Amino acid sequence: MTPFALLAARILLAILFIVAGLGKLADVQAFTGYMAAGGVPAFLAWPVIALELLGGIAVLLGFQTRIAALALGGFSILAGLMFHFDPANQMQMTMFMKNLGLGGGFLLLAITGAGAWSIDALTGRTPATA
Repeated sequence: MTPFALLAARILLAILFIVAGLGKLADVQAFTGYMAAGGVPAFLAWPVIALELLGGIAVLLGFQTRIAALALGGFSILAGLMFHFDPANQMQMTMFMKNLGLGGGFLLLAITGAGAWSIDALTGRTPATA
């Protein structure tokens, strides 16, 4: 059951970032405007898109999973703090807590590794029994 559960967790965590990265890639100008409105320099749009797409794909495939999980987890918490932490707005606080939950899920993935059904297991980065 553990290999299947870790694969399912990786899929569920990764799909959010892959879809979000593709959405940002489809309209980079709108995304840079959103970032600028939040006080983030527009030149960071491309690194964010790359992190979401490449990190999401890495987690999905179980490649360099611990590093990708730490990067996406840190990104989730930072983005939550920068764009969603608004105690006066219940919806934004729900989004903030969602980001914290993602950070926790990615932390667990960084600790456990990708599991047996992953590129990491094939290359010896994660024990095949995990």
